[in-house]
Amino acid sequence: MNGLGLSGGPVRAGEPSPLAGVTVLQIIPALEAGGAERTTVDIAAALAEVGARPLVATEGGRLVGELQAKGGIWVPFPANTKNPLAMARNVGRLARLCRREGVQILHARSRAPAWVALGAARRLGIPFVTTYHGSYSGRTGVKLLYNSVMARGDAVIANSHYTADLIHRMHPEQAGDRVVVIHRGTDLATFTPVAVAPARVEALRRAWAVAPHERVVLLAARLTAWKGQRVLIEAAALLRQQGFRDLAVVLAGDAQGRTAYERELDALIEARGLTGIVRRVGHCTDMAAAFRAASVVTVPSVEPEAFGRSAVEAQALGIPVVVSDLGAVPETVLAPPDVDPAQRTGWRVPAGDAAALSDALGEALTLGASARDGLARRAQSHVAAHFSLDRMIAGTLAVYTGLLERGAQSRP
Repeated sequence: MNGLGLSGGPVRAGEPSPLAGVTVLQIIPALEAGGAERTTVDIAAALAEVGARPLVATEGGRLVGELQAKGGIWVPFPANTKNPLAMARNVGRLARLCRREGVQILHARSRAPAWVALGAARRLGIPFVTTYHGSYSGRTGVKLLYNSVMARGDAVIANSHYTADLIHRMHPEQAGDRVVVIHRGTDLATFTPVAVAPARVEALRRAWAVAPHERVVLLAARLTAWKGQRVLIEAAALLRQQGFRDLAVVLAGDAQGRTAYERELDALIEARGLTGIVRRVGHCTDMAAAFRAASVVTVPSVEPEAFGRSAVEAQALGIPVVVSDLGAVPETVLAPPDVDPAQRTGWRVPAGDAAALSDALGEALTLGASARDGLARRAQSHVAAHFSLDRMIAGTLAVYTGLLERGAQSRP
């Protein structure tokens, strides 16, 4: 695996996992909604299934209950702090915790707790793993140094090829040859049409005040400018001008305290004459039903995504997707010029281009039944082959196994 020399293929039936009895501690600021948080729970569940002890050190959050239900062990820990003095104290605190619990692998999923975990791992001489869940930006020397902790693992997991290239470009000395690409995995047992009862979809459409005849254009992302809500609103205005009258454009996601941005979006919706057409519905807990409620899902980000989970989950459910052609999202959506138009699984458009987004959304909305069915089948096959949860779990557990087999590398 990219120079790591890691083993750990699939375990044969009846054979014990090499991770049975091993204690792995993941550390993350909080277990709220998000790709990093969801992956933490998924890996903890997989570790429990093979007989390992999956500890998660975190402040808490809405996913703690699910973590515990799936066999994970919540260890309350002030992992959310970015105060340098508190972080320095946390190194000793985490080291004592790891010694007491017999932790054999430390896995950090965010920068501030990664510095704490790095200090504890080096103090104890145990393997240290990091996962890049985001494309961390930074131009100043101080910010680059702060970000570099995510490239200092004995194994550095990148959630896309885009992210791996970014790591090598920004931190070549720290990362070396220890970077391995493991795409974010989608649970195909959850994100499959047969698993989503029609009643769940109808309940969600009612909650969103969507009329039976209206088709939903869905953007599922927290309310922040780089996610592209403004671009979608402008595209929705163009669709109205083109004669699309049966649309409900749904912005599903938390504002996370960005009240000024909420007001800005509401003002833009009113200015474009889209009141009642574009609606903000807040956080959604049933994303599988949300995607099934949509006629098309869009990811119109204006800054690079490190992966693009919504595009993958929507494709797994057979829903057409339109995404910005930047960052890692293009890795997940097959589209021209990389494939013949007949092989596409979605549309890619230039970031920030409302007219191009409108055109692609219009094309997706006017697909005939046969064309839509063919697109759905191709998209589902594409996701199953490259972005399944099983594939992500196998890759991550192989990283753990390989590190235990060869011992942590000696690092300065």
